Amino acid sequence: MPPPKKPESTQFNYIHSASFPELLEKLGISLFVSTYQAGKLMVVRAEQGCLNTLLRNFELLMGLALSPQQLAIGTRRQIWFLPNIPGIAGKVDPPNQYEACFVPRWSQVTGDIRIHELAWVGEELWFVNTRFSCLCTVSPEYNFVPRWQPRFISQLKAEDRCHLNGLAVVDGQPKYVTVLGETDLPQGWRENKANGGCLIDVPSGEIVAQGFSMPHSPRVYAGKLWLLDSGRGRLVVVDPQTGNSTTVAELPGFTRGLTFCDRYGFVALSQIREKKTFGGLPIEESNEELQCAIWVVDIHTGKRVAFLQFQAGCTELFDVQILPNCRQPTVVGFQKPTINNIFIF
Repeated sequence: MPPPKKPESTQFNYIHSASFPELLEKLGISLFVSTYQAGKLMVVRAEQGCLNTLLRNFELLMGLALSPQQLAIGTRRQIWFLPNIPGIAGKVDPPNQYEACFVPRWSQVTGDIRIHELAWVGEELWFVNTRFSCLCTVSPEYNFVPRWQPRFISQLKAEDRCHLNGLAVVDGQPKYVTVLGETDLPQGWRENKANGGCLIDVPSGEIVAQGFSMPHSPRVYAGKLWLLDSGRGRLVVVDPQTGNSTTVAELPGFTRGLTFCDRYGFVALSQIREKKTFGGLPIEESNEELQCAIWVVDIHTGKRVAFLQFQAGCTELFDVQILPNCRQPTVVGFQKPTINNIFIF
């Protein structure tokens, strides 16, 4: 897809339910969110019932791979690696406020391959190479190392044939991916984007389920297989044996970005104003005004229990990840002089 246009406003404004910061504090977590349109990494934190956000600039970032030890960020032409350096967390201004500090250490230049989701497979980083329709790992010698491709992809060319986008890791191995179409033609997925999406089992290469509208974010959590039927604004559970899907919640936006904690699912929503890629989807018929937001869903009941909604600064989100057992992390960026005076040796 072509790079999205920058939003008219660069000032981030948001509203939230009182329950949103309360829930973050109750669970002892913080959120890392990517907004590729605005080029921001957002860290969402709560303290004493109030919400605060940290913004860091990265060009066209989409996927995030987050663990307590390290953060990896997929951007326009490279992957950035930011390990957590706890020893300096208390020394970054303001002092004695942060519990974790993610610092840029190195990057892998990939070229413009439209990196989508990333995931840690043990200590190895796997990522979705959307332009070349494959899963890859990094190497100091190459832009990327292809590791897997759908059976129907005959050649690895920079043609975005199926729009491979989502990756789920199960028991330390790549297990499921989502594609927007089972096609082997350049940009072939666009012709049937409204209902041509598939969920694929990586080890076998078999189609697990199909008929989705631009699906994203496959996940396995609490013994169930989840994904976002994005073009219908739905959070669904898929039965991998039958391929049948059950809607758990319907949400007012293009659902893309999913993570879980306790009994809650955190779902990122986008407004899909750009019509060349997103026009003609079922969600456009929704009675609710589409939002750029993060909604929290009780996965036991399907009820919406909290929200964070962006009113200015961005209209699209891509990924949302949880940092467990850490309410106040920070990320060192490149725009301020902080990085010039951090020396780790």
